Amino acid sequence: QAQLVESGGGLVQAGGSLRLSCAASGRTFSAFRMGWFRQAPGKEREFVAGIGRIKAITYYIDSVKGRFTISRDNAKKTVFLQMDTLKPEDTAVYYCNFLADDAWVPLESWGQGTQVTVSS
Repeated sequence: QAQLVESGGGLVQAGGSLRLSCAASGRTFSAFRMGWFRQAPGKEREFVAGIGRIKAITYYIDSVKGRFTISRDNAKKTVFLQMDTLKPEDTAVYYCNFLADDAWVPLESWGQGTQVTVSS
């Protein structure tokens, strides 16, 4: 069974930065696209960013383009999300997951997530 362990969240002022990490196990990490999702209070979970098996292929939702950078280390089975110029609307619990081949759809049950809180 796959396991996803997110870390790196915290409280930061608007304009600040955080780097999230996700240690993944239970699947052949390098064979899967990986993604970050987030869920804000009272809202549905949403896809934020994805990265292909080949690191150069990345995708971001419009609201984070130019501010967030997704990356991966296949040797360490870890995916990262560098978040810069954070805004209060980025406040959410952030999750990672393995992604389906043909859509930004999660494949596994969710981990515990990591809380990101951005103060204004």
